[in-house]
Amino acid sequence: MATTATQESRLLELLAAGASAADIAAVDTDPVLRDLALQVRAVTDLRRRREQELEALVETAQDLATMDDPALVLEAIVLRARTLLGTDLSYLTLYDPAAGDTFMRATAGSVSSAFQQLRLELGAGLGGLAASTHRPYWTADYAADERFRHTSPIDTAVGDEGIVAICGTPLLVKDEFVGVLFAANRSPRTFTPDEVSVLGSLAALAAVSLVQVGALDAVRRHTEGLERAAAAHDRFAGIVLRGGGVGEITEALHSLLGVWVVLVDDRGMERSAAGPVPEVPGEAAASAAAAARRHPYAVDAPLDTAGRLIRTGDRWVVPVSAVDLPLGQLVVGGPVDLDEADRRTVERAAVVTALVLLGERQRADAQLQVRTDLVADLLSGRADLRAVVDAARTQGVDLRAPCCLLVATTPDAATSRRSLVMSVTAALGGAALVAEHRGEVVAIVQRDDPSAAAVELAQRMSASSRLTVGGSGPVADPRALPEAYREARRTASALTALGRTGCGGSAADLGFAGLIVGSDPEVRDFVRSVLGPLLDYDTQRGADLVRTAEAYFQAGSSPRHAATALHVHVNTVAQRLHRIGELLGADWQEPTRALQIQLALHLRHLTG
Repeated sequence: MATTATQESRLLELLAAGASAADIAAVDTDPVLRDLALQVRAVTDLRRRREQELEALVETAQDLATMDDPALVLEAIVLRARTLLGTDLSYLTLYDPAAGDTFMRATAGSVSSAFQQLRLELGAGLGGLAASTHRPYWTADYAADERFRHTSPIDTAVGDEGIVAICGTPLLVKDEFVGVLFAANRSPRTFTPDEVSVLGSLAALAAVSLVQVGALDAVRRHTEGLERAAAAHDRFAGIVLRGGGVGEITEALHSLLGVWVVLVDDRGMERSAAGPVPEVPGEAAASAAAAARRHPYAVDAPLDTAGRLIRTGDRWVVPVSAVDLPLGQLVVGGPVDLDEADRRTVERAAVVTALVLLGERQRADAQLQVRTDLVADLLSGRADLRAVVDAARTQGVDLRAPCCLLVATTPDAATSRRSLVMSVTAALGGAALVAEHRGEVVAIVQRDDPSAAAVELAQRMSASSRLTVGGSGPVADPRALPEAYREARRTASALTALGRTGCGGSAADLGFAGLIVGSDPEVRDFVRSVLGPLLDYDTQRGADLVRTAEAYFQAGSSPRHAATALHVHVNTVAQRLHRIGELLGADWQEPTRALQIQLALHLRHLTG
């Protein structure tokens, strides 16, 4: 055996050269000295390993500090955990506050798709226990470890991956739980306290990095939102300053946010739209009636009076209003969700839209007042004729040419007269002067057929309002308009009294009632319109149908008494009555029709 000095020298040389524990154990020396050398070797190895682990953590921190993408941060964390602990795989779950569980977010070394989609309820399995207690747990054989609550989904996923040993430690920042970091082996392995500590240090570093990256991402998104908001403000301001309309605003909103946009007015009618607005299932094809219906995306419930955007199903809606004056709604939707900045942009668009609509409304009110004053002057009969004719010409109506006057009434007392005037103006188009006069809507139109004009207006408005329209004219002298107005009013009242609400017509369309409401009754025209077929037959055939009809009614509708009065056989009267029915229609003896015929027979005598 070597001397003690020689033994110590040899052991020191081996320690200085970094010899392994096996080389030191093979030295023939005093067991006490050899054990001391092995202890020194173990301490040196531990310090070297901790130094390497510290260097690895520092490198990890440096790598994470350069990353601003959460996905890259998660991948770097699991890769470094696998490397540091030398395990077969590592993975990380994140906490989902809404669902109250954790879900698999990143893996390194995993081969099972079912494992990569696993969700862990709090308290279930090793990871669920670490998540619920905020403490690390490890096991050399998970399947046989009864400390953990085993569930079929977790055990199946772990079995698919072939995992045996697991170590998991929570990711915590102060009291905020972020997730759980795992290292796992596909063979039995005992995790040492040092390895658990290293994984815990990496988890702490990872948690801080995730929170910081999340904060940076929030700042970036906020900055981007401010930039988008500034761009939107500039664009909206530009539209207003150059006098743009609401169509440009909806188009700009579609372009800025990539959403579809619909603007509806205060009646729910579409004003403008941009982007691929989806059709409502079962919606009827576009038609004149459909165009006047309330838009299917208009919201009936009261909206936030503060002008805030609200979500209704898959759409966002914000009111368009000025103070307490509702002007419409702005509806947006599409495949993208709206963050806080985007929602503020939509609300800003609603404010700008309100400014544009309010300007349009004020200009329309001013124009409406001009027309109201002009119509009042024309119907008063006391205005300066030359002045009103010139003023009407600026509104697109030439009072020196034939014009018809229409009076429109509605049984709906809740209908706004302003809205009704605007709707009638839109329905009549260009050559018309429309205004409210004495609670009624009056229109002077460049037409020569009052009946056709009245019927057409009532039909165009039927989808949105039940308008009864009386027409009179045509007149080519503005001084005749007051009398034409009175006749049109009487005609509208007669239509209502006859149960023809929602229809249009002139005095000529009312039959004998037209003789009452007309300002200049055309008696001969009435007689001709009722008895024309009989008069023509008598003239062409030398028959006596008109006198037979007169005798028949005078005899109380008795063919026998009529035959006596006419000095003909009763069969002759029967044949003539049959012919009258063929010429006038099968309903000629109905009470209302018979009254018209008898009146026409009497007036025929009066007019010679």
